[in-house]
Amino acid sequence: MTARRRVAQERRRAREFESFVAGAAGRLLHAARLLTGEDGAPETPAAEQLLTIALAGTYARWGRLRGEDPYEVARSELIGRYARTAWRRRTRTAGVLARLTPQERMVLVLRLYEGVAEEQTAAALGLPPERVGAILWRACATVLAPPPPDSSAGSDSPQQPEPATP
Repeated sequence: MTARRRVAQERRRAREFESFVAGAAGRLLHAARLLTGEDGAPETPAAEQLLTIALAGTYARWGRLRGEDPYEVARSELIGRYARTAWRRRTRTAGVLARLTPQERMVLVLRLYEGVAEEQTAAALGLPPERVGAILWRACATVLAPPPPDSSAGSDSPQQPEPATP
């Protein structure tokens, strides 16, 4: 392959990727904000960093995507990056998301925000589908339950809702 042809391919690849990012970055950033707990905040440095790293990984694979949906690849990179860093960096989040574990957030984002099927979510997270369903149920119960009156919204440790009494 000549140098001129290689340069032309790289330019085409860059244009295709820029076009993809222009269309998908907003939705991916919102997913990153939900994962990091920065949704609704004016500044979202952790979500933006997570998205940037995920898009860099997607760009590195861009030339090898053969029939794969680039959005699914980018979403997979985003979830994978979050999964690798969330357990080490337990940042303080506010609101309802503070009560969720990183795994619960990933399941909620994939199943409810992204609309990914239970089987695909299970495959992406390396869990059995039944476990994904249980995590989703527990996360929804946590989100829908009122916070305990003595808890602070920015607590580092997630809290489970009180079981309902008959």
